[in-house]
Amino acid sequence: MIAQLRPSLHAEPRLNDSAISVLDDIGETPLLDLTGYARSGGVGRGVQLYAKAEWANPGGSVKARAALKIVEEAERDGRLGGGQVLIDSSSGNTAIAYALIGAVKGFPVHLVMPGNVSRERKTLVKAYGATLVESDPLEGSDGAIRLVRQIVADDPQRYFYADQYNNDANWRAHYEGTGPEIWRQTQGRVTHFVAGLGTTGTFVGAGRFLNEQDPAIQLVAVQPEDELSVIEGLKYLPTAITPGIYAPSLVDRHMTVAAEAAWEASQELALTAGLFVGFSSGAAMAAALELARELPPSENVVVTLLPDDGSKYVSLGLFD
Repeated sequence: MIAQLRPSLHAEPRLNDSAISVLDDIGETPLLDLTGYARSGGVGRGVQLYAKAEWANPGGSVKARAALKIVEEAERDGRLGGGQVLIDSSSGNTAIAYALIGAVKGFPVHLVMPGNVSRERKTLVKAYGATLVESDPLEGSDGAIRLVRQIVADDPQRYFYADQYNNDANWRAHYEGTGPEIWRQTQGRVTHFVAGLGTTGTFVGAGRFLNEQDPAIQLVAVQPEDELSVIEGLKYLPTAITPGIYAPSLVDRHMTVAAEAAWEASQELALTAGLFVGFSSGAAMAAALELARELPPSENVVVTLLPDDGSKYVSLGLFD
């Protein structure tokens, strides 16, 4: 009997059963060996430097991890559904991730962003069909937080307030994903983890996992040097609204970076390592290099995380 080759009327055949959705590509980002780059930057032998390439996520940043976890948990427990609008504040990357996920899953997304974020970020959230609300540019990310809280308070039934700064799903995304990836990719040899503080989810989640695997791993938190040093994606916590998910007890060392140093590190990575990254990535790399230069020539493995690429910042002119 000849086999029936006609596909089922009820199921379309797929060429690749593993590629179901663009959302399935979130996570499992490459760990880049930047030891050669570190040597040229004055880091001694015996110290290795690696960086997670988080721009490899759909949406182009590390924030895709937390945004997807927040959405999936809210769908599962019924907080998001039935025509509700997902709303949150963001300086850019999380907004783009929410907008992309909303486009894939079919729910409306409203985003509150400071009016002075780059043109590219505004364009991307609109391209994915999200509604953009601009807050006072002079109030930065804290102004966006205050505005989104007011919008939700005025019509609470309409919205699912994702609240990335206070939603435990944020750090859990990194506890379950980013941290285990780093541990596996370094074969458990990581000795220092360096990450910037914004929502603090990446640092808290990945750091908590790594600390549980080996309490000797040093967790290094990076902030701008003061409130006047504007580094997109990072917060100067002493004068900012502190995220509810932040766990300061995890921090083994605080490091600060000037805005100019973050910009210069971003430019240097492009020119000498072929990595076109954003300014929070530059800040993380500047801190990681400073730390690595201090370490003795023993088996030290420094891992940092580069949150996004530089494509969303071109219009700011800092790469000209």
